[in-house]
Amino acid sequence: MTIPQDPVILLSFINTYLRDHYKNLDDLCKSLNIDETSLKETLKGIQYEYDPVQNKFI
Repeated sequence: MTIPQDPVILLSFINTYLRDHYKNLDDLCKSLNIDETSLKETLKGIQYEYDPVQNKFI
């Protein structure tokens, strides 16, 4: 699956998938073959970090 390259669109995409399909970020990354570290760094660049309690980037 191709994921969005624009960080803001990526944020929406990832949070939607987390909400609708995955119990945590690790499961999402494994399922979609996404590098978790790279994803976190990309979204940190727009001031978002993963919150495991809420299971979303905030």
